[in-house]
Amino acid sequence: MVRFGADDDLRGAEIVGADMSGARIRFTKLHDVDIRQSYLPRAVMRGVDLTDADVDGEIEGLRINGVVVMPLVEAELDRSWPGRALRTARHAAGQHSSFQAVQQTWERTLGRVTAMPAGTVDVSIDGEWSLAQTLRHLVFATDGWLRYAVQGNDDAFDPIGVPFSEFDEDAPRLGIDTAAAPSWKDVLDVRADRVAQVEAFYATATDEQLAADARRLPPWEPDDRTLPVWRCLGVILNEEWAHLRFAVRDLDSLEAGRAGPPT
Repeated sequence: MVRFGADDDLRGAEIVGADMSGARIRFTKLHDVDIRQSYLPRAVMRGVDLTDADVDGEIEGLRINGVVVMPLVEAELDRSWPGRALRTARHAAGQHSSFQAVQQTWERTLGRVTAMPAGTVDVSIDGEWSLAQTLRHLVFATDGWLRYAVQGNDDAFDPIGVPFSEFDEDAPRLGIDTAAAPSWKDVLDVRADRVAQVEAFYATATDEQLAADARRLPPWEPDDRTLPVWRCLGVILNEEWAHLRFAVRDLDSLEAGRAGPPT
């Protein structure tokens, strides 16, 4: 076991890919610590100071001071973003309504960008995806969960799609160009096409279609896993609502002059 003590100065240390399962951290200063793409299931924190902490991720079952947090968070997000609550609906009308609601909010958000300085769409806040990259990720999500999984399209993935980071190395085999640098117009054009495809699917979808299993799941899913169509489309809706929230957050930071360090 590696042991670090009070005499060890680990300020600014970078820990990437390490397995720290079962690690014990006691009387340790973690001011401004930045943890991303990491896994903390069943983590136990006692007597900690989380003043002004900012947590975003999977927090199902998380208890803070004995209170299960996730239902409270979900209720507040649904209140703040009208239409979000229906993203998990099992029927076509409910999911379609949620998709239309999120697209209307996306339209207002993209309209807001037109009044901001040139290049805003390519600005990264605190190491997160830029607005352009966010839309390209939503293209990737639609390609994977509608075009590939539900519709069975073998040529489902557009080269400009941005995959989640764990899939970067495998993305080229799907025809994705991880070095692509499309113009904002190209991003908007592909994004508009994918939105139209989802809208067209919902326009004729029946509840029976949503209840049936998808033809297959995207390549990053286990080979033996199956999901109904409503769950596959629900992934797209979750991505739409989550990344809309992130985009609005970052645009708020830019307008307030709180932009983080460049990547």
